[in-house]
Amino acid sequence: MSAVPEYFGSLVFDDRVMKANLSTDVYLSMKKTIDEGAKLNIGVANAVAQAMKDWAVANGATHFTHWFQPLTGITAEKHDGFISPSPDGRVIMEFSGKELIQGEPDASSFPSGGLRATFEARGYTAWDPTSYAFIKDRTLCIPTAFCGYNGEALDKKTPLLRSMEALNRQALRILKLFGKTDVKRVAPSVGPEQEYFLVDAKMWEQRQDLRFTGRTLFGAKPSKGQEMDDHYFGTIKPRVAAYMIELNDELWKLGILAKTQHNEVAPAQHELAPIFTTNNIATDHNQLTMEIMQKVAARHGLVCLLHEKPFAGVNGSGKHNNWSLSTDTGVNLLSPGETPYENAQFLLFLCAVIKAVDDYQDLLRMSVATAGNDHRLGANEAPPAVVSMFLGDELAAILGCIEHDAPYTSIDTGKVRLGVDVLPKFRRDTTDRNRTSPFAFTGNKFEFRMVGSSDSIACANIMLNTAVAESLKIYADRLEGVEDFETVLHEMIRKTIKDHKRIIFNGNGYDDAWIQEATENRGLLNYRTTPDCLPHLLDEKNVAMLTGQGVFTKAELVSRYEVTLENYCKTVIIEANTMVDMARTEILPAVQAYTLDTAKTAAAKKELISGCPCGHETELVKKLSALTDQIAVQIDELEKAVLALTGMENIGEESAAVRDIILPKMAELRLPCDEAETLTAKKYWPFPTYGDLLFGVR
Repeated sequence: MSAVPEYFGSLVFDDRVMKANLSTDVYLSMKKTIDEGAKLNIGVANAVAQAMKDWAVANGATHFTHWFQPLTGITAEKHDGFISPSPDGRVIMEFSGKELIQGEPDASSFPSGGLRATFEARGYTAWDPTSYAFIKDRTLCIPTAFCGYNGEALDKKTPLLRSMEALNRQALRILKLFGKTDVKRVAPSVGPEQEYFLVDAKMWEQRQDLRFTGRTLFGAKPSKGQEMDDHYFGTIKPRVAAYMIELNDELWKLGILAKTQHNEVAPAQHELAPIFTTNNIATDHNQLTMEIMQKVAARHGLVCLLHEKPFAGVNGSGKHNNWSLSTDTGVNLLSPGETPYENAQFLLFLCAVIKAVDDYQDLLRMSVATAGNDHRLGANEAPPAVVSMFLGDELAAILGCIEHDAPYTSIDTGKVRLGVDVLPKFRRDTTDRNRTSPFAFTGNKFEFRMVGSSDSIACANIMLNTAVAESLKIYADRLEGVEDFETVLHEMIRKTIKDHKRIIFNGNGYDDAWIQEATENRGLLNYRTTPDCLPHLLDEKNVAMLTGQGVFTKAELVSRYEVTLENYCKTVIIEANTMVDMARTEILPAVQAYTLDTAKTAAAKKELISGCPCGHETELVKKLSALTDQIAVQIDELEKAVLALTGMENIGEESAAVRDIILPKMAELRLPCDEAETLTAKKYWPFPTYGDLLFGVR
């Protein structure tokens, strides 16, 4: 087998391939577009298209597609062949610059939240040249943005690219104030850690809930769960190891920097972490990673579960979004420096993030809001629904000294004054790790831990990028043109620390006392569910900020509100209908059959053994009979509750009804079903149990 460096990126039309296959002028023009956002003319596009097609065909591709990310949360693609008819009745392989730059998928069949009506079908995909094209399943995939006929963003990439541009624009203003005129571009870098479960495919096939919803809607607690902590970082089982080897190979061919793999806390749970890359490319790569995880799993007789909470009682899965800011000159703006000016610059960017997280904690919460993630947040395994920041004791102490103009004890220079005093030299591990914090500083980056495992990272990064851009804009507006830059800078940072220190919490985010302190004493928000937080997307301050930075229009924000709540309602209703079907057609018949056989056993014992009380069998029959009656009642109640939603036109009211009525009734139905599982002989139970699923892969 070839060495990894030899095949890494072999299916990607990356810089190496462009340099080898494009003329110098065309290559330099493309580099200017990628690195600086310069416009691309049709002549360059035609040359790139020809080279891209030749390369793709040489690597076995027969089709091309504009690969985009609609509001479904997954990717979409429509394949067109390279073939064109020739006069001699044969075909030739063609691909033009026009086909590269623009496509036209049907825009009416994707979620739009009212931006497109069914009869308004025209939509466009537009090439994103900053994200390399790649080959997947013999198809050249061209990463694109997706918009409607009138230019409305119908995808997750367009607002992400806008947010990156907004952040770049404001960061450059700040860096110019510090004399960094050589920096031409600032971009967020992201490394999303991906958690997932692996279960046996044959067992998955037998569970309607896993097939339809991605999570188990029923399941009694197994004898062993994660209590022993023996799975975390434990020896990887051979079948899983084989899967991981092939997964890495497939990802590396696509230029995805998969770096770390290990067992996670819960049985059957694992994690993959990549090396950081530019935000939009990291988003593309994570979407590809989730798709390939599932494809490779199938080849190993496994199913990869990406749902945030596939099993009750054991940890769910998140996607830790590691975020930092980097310049095109190679400087990480969230890495503390060693000179006074670098320290001041670092602290200004740090304060911009602190201010952004506090001012727009609602946007960060709603950026990770889904029906699946609602089960996970605050469940003693993930961050709580309350947004807070962890900075570590040393950095928090330094900020405290700046706020109060007090000396910092580790250095003997009096007051900590920006631009004069030097902060302690930071090591990359200067802070501890706080796994309970939603937003933790980890030395040279922030780890946003609230993102759900199945979600696109685009949403969280759109809100984070834009909120930080807004903070930087406020700072730049204040600092540009002032006479005493150092004094104004110092006072502005002091004010930021004083005004926003409520968002900083270095303790245990799982502690109930913290939730009380956060909400009652600090005034932080606690939006427990998706219907709780989504309406605040349209709050005046949020609309003003997001439209002011040019990331969304008001109509696009309304569409996101509609689409997200509609997805929430549909997800839970599908789960409720699946529960009704499983309970009625699988669980009830199984329990009734066992009850009948147990009753027959009791009767036979009485007949064979004179005076036999048959107490065990009799009591078991009574318990099971009571449970079947309860299950039947709960099935009917859940079914009626779902039917009552029919015809509701206001999505806000429907989502509230789903949260307040449907979910509680689903929980009520699950209780007797799970209890019945613990009393029913295993051979009668109609589908694999938690014990089977969690410990079935060896």
